[in-house]
Amino acid sequence: MTRFVLIQPSHAGNVGAAARALKVMGFDDLVLVNPRWEDVLTRDETVERASGAVDVLQKARAVATLAEALEGVTHVCATVMTARDFGPPTVAPREHLPAVASAGHRVAFLFGSERYGMRNEDVYRCHAALRIPVSPDYGSLNLAAAIQVIAYEWRLALGGFDGPPPAQAAAADAAAVAGMLQHWEDALVAIGFLDPAAPKKLMPRLNQLFNRAQPTPEEIHILRGVAKAMAEAAKKAKP
Repeated sequence: MTRFVLIQPSHAGNVGAAARALKVMGFDDLVLVNPRWEDVLTRDETVERASGAVDVLQKARAVATLAEALEGVTHVCATVMTARDFGPPTVAPREHLPAVASAGHRVAFLFGSERYGMRNEDVYRCHAALRIPVSPDYGSLNLAAAIQVIAYEWRLALGGFDGPPPAQAAAADAAAVAGMLQHWEDALVAIGFLDPAAPKKLMPRLNQLFNRAQPTPEEIHILRGVAKAMAEAAKKAKP
């Protein structure tokens, strides 16, 4: 279970943007604690800013207390801009969240009001205080932006959405590369680019180039086609 809790949100647009941030990361459990407006989940600005995440708003709920919002949760993370002198340890999301994911906790992420941030008494209830690494010259994140970052980091800790990488085409074997290089050597001689009496290190350098490139059998076929076309063009050009 993953829950995102907004404590006393004061801007309807931020609630809608929060819903959108959750949906793009695959989360949909949004709880508001004592929001400024009773109808904040259905206000026009909220729905407009949700931009396709209305289903998250429809599932979201508003409660009167933080205790209600945390029912069923086993690990609570505050979000803070500055470390507290007392309370849970302040850590970066990427430092803390992988272990939480591995433990299989039912997690809640808490976000304070836009004007005041999180109150100390709410931070003290948490197991960790997450601080997003930001510029020391300007560390103020918009509420929805902070939610997006935390949602992304949590999704990353859970393993992300990516499936296994696509299968890579097998590289051509050494015999195929050698045959292609011989074809190219003949073609380069035919067009006058390679002097067989003084070849220097042209072909070994091309050999190294293709070894680094690791061409597939299909690419070897294309390169042989190029060599064939060069040889034919050289033959037609001869008087």
